[in-house]
Amino acid sequence: MKIGFSTSVIQRGKTGVAQYVFALLRALQLHTDKHEFHLFVLEEDLPLFDFAKGTMKLIAVAEKFRPAVKNVLWHQTELPKLAQQLDLDVLHIPSYRRMLWRAPCPLVATIHDLAPFHITGKYDWKRMIYGRVIVKRLARRQDEIIAVSENTARDLKIFFGLGRDRVNVVWNGIDHQRFQPGEVAAAKKSAGEKWGLDRPFFLFVSRLEHPGKNHVRLIEAFTQFKAQTKSDWLLALGGSDWHGAEAIYAAAKNSPFAADIRFLGFVSDATLPGLYQATDVFIYPSLFEGFGFPPIEAMACGVPVISSPRGSLREVVANAALIIDPEDVAGIAGALVKMAGSANEREGWRLNGIANARRFDWQENAAQTLAIYERARRRGSG
Repeated sequence: MKIGFSTSVIQRGKTGVAQYVFALLRALQLHTDKHEFHLFVLEEDLPLFDFAKGTMKLIAVAEKFRPAVKNVLWHQTELPKLAQQLDLDVLHIPSYRRMLWRAPCPLVATIHDLAPFHITGKYDWKRMIYGRVIVKRLARRQDEIIAVSENTARDLKIFFGLGRDRVNVVWNGIDHQRFQPGEVAAAKKSAGEKWGLDRPFFLFVSRLEHPGKNHVRLIEAFTQFKAQTKSDWLLALGGSDWHGAEAIYAAAKNSPFAADIRFLGFVSDATLPGLYQATDVFIYPSLFEGFGFPPIEAMACGVPVISSPRGSLREVVANAALIIDPEDVAGIAGALVKMAGSANEREGWRLNGIANARRFDWQENAAQTLAIYERARRRGSG
């Protein structure tokens, strides 16, 4: 097959969708002896796809099409023309935000979540309308849809009326070569030198988005934990600024334990596994997730996890994380106290997490995705 793949939704490589794109394409590289891949990449993002050079064809997209509105228009007008010129058998759009209305070949789209239906104020009003109204119509135009969790598949049924005849659940994977238990002492030394994390610490890795990722309640819970225990533990928050980041910074500044709250900024792919390995407890209090990479990445690295069950998270973390109500600040604080106070507690969750993480594999994801491409091709020619 000749397969087209749009990559312009990766936000310069700093989002969960970007990790999905990179990991899936790396796994699909093992199939380039049988299939031809054409990647449409914004010019300044080309270095991020150096790994694909020689096995996949990179097609540069002018930077003037990076802004959201211009990028949507490029997808609806220019990309179909390119698909026709290249005689593609199938075109994959890995995010609902850029799904096509029509194309000269079958369309496959990945929908990670329907967050606009769950979180009020997640985006500005224009994007909320796009996500709730326009996306619904676009989704019905796709030949096949990949949902990254059963939770997302249920939402597609509830909100878009899409049945399982075209919706395929394919769990995301993780790279077990990157995310695995490591030498803890060396990882802690590195984290201390790079970020000043020289004491036990809780880690939350997510873009700094308020209210969706729930940083403010976590900071309030950490403040209660510190006041109750007089502990020297730190709270480390890794991630780039996003919508509402100023509220998160304000909450940290107003905490009497502000000195023990560390903002790490964007954590690169190269340093993320080591940061996990240095972590004493990982916490993920998100109000909603379509999948949730960080908890299982942390589990794979041998870190005990505290997690919200919202969205797909209960499905992903299963019984391998200490579950909290993300809107219960006192409950979150209690979980911090429980984990910090017992090495045996942490060890039990650590072992459970390692076993749970084995369920997620990119090679399996790639094989299922290729099968979906083939079904879309047959559907389009039928």
